[in-house]
Amino acid sequence: MHIPEIHSTHDTVLSKAIDAAVNNKTKPVGSLGFLESVARQAGMIQKTTRPQLTRPAIIVFAADHGIVAENISAYPQSVTWQMVENFLAKGAAINVFARQNGCALHIVDAGVNHDFGLRDGLIDRKVGFATRNFAHEPAMTAEQCAAAIQHGMTLIASLDGNVVGFGEMGIGNTTAAAAIMHKMTGMPVAECVGAGTGLTSDGILHKQKVIQGAVRRHHHASAAAPLDILATFGGFEIAMMAGAMLAAAERRMVLLIDGFIVTSALLVAARLQPSILDYCLFSHCSDEHGHRQMLEYLGARPLLQLGLRLGEGTGCALALPLLQAAVNFMCDMATFESAAVSGKVE
Repeated sequence: MHIPEIHSTHDTVLSKAIDAAVNNKTKPVGSLGFLESVARQAGMIQKTTRPQLTRPAIIVFAADHGIVAENISAYPQSVTWQMVENFLAKGAAINVFARQNGCALHIVDAGVNHDFGLRDGLIDRKVGFATRNFAHEPAMTAEQCAAAIQHGMTLIASLDGNVVGFGEMGIGNTTAAAAIMHKMTGMPVAECVGAGTGLTSDGILHKQKVIQGAVRRHHHASAAAPLDILATFGGFEIAMMAGAMLAAAERRMVLLIDGFIVTSALLVAARLQPSILDYCLFSHCSDEHGHRQMLEYLGARPLLQLGLRLGEGTGCALALPLLQAAVNFMCDMATFESAAVSGKVE
């Protein structure tokens, strides 16, 4: 399996040109705050002082997890396929928010424990009918993990835009994401585990114990081997997102990162290719316990903090208008010269 090589966006000459373009708009220097940083990042990714968004898309990757056998979710596994049906019927939150913002939405069956048959609007990339229970055995074989990553990379090649957001659906996937976070960052399991779909405090403690037991069982999955960690504790949707992220950065797209599970996929991708972070815009800080620490670990600043913990890529859809505003002011806002407005007195 070929892992794309991601090049840093660093370019001193371009950076100075973008700074000059931002600072010459009819506003006090820095007065658009973090929006100016977003505009600079978009310009660096696209290698221009006039970045544009073309045909933004969000991909929702759905899959099931064998770890649900350990009673780590407040909802049954069947909710995964039922929610995929809801996506296809255009009835979920992500459908509403994507439609509101004119954003294409793609639904991918990465490994749901259900036979959908041929369905309009569903992209079938099923690697298997759910991962295995990582409390007892690795979630995936190395071959399954590689296949999921490859599927993710291929999906990106089918897009024709320059902005892509990542979403997910999978009962049990906060448990997989927490295990990945623990192994990738070295943070204690208790700092990585949250309520997921709405566990009680006793349920959260049980979830911690399940992960701790699995980590002891799979002590061979070294923090120095990100693909081993992904195969041992991850999910088909998490592996597919990691592959898609790598391919999107290789194509110099803007990557909109959603919440806890999506960021766990990025932890793996960033270990493989650290420069991928140059291409990532973090849409929000999730209310899922551990996401804030993930963001701090990555040195990331989120655009929004709304107490979200839904997944589906909803944070990406909500952040998209802010990204659009950032590129719009770069392209459409007057300069001091063009508006005949006096600049700052030196």
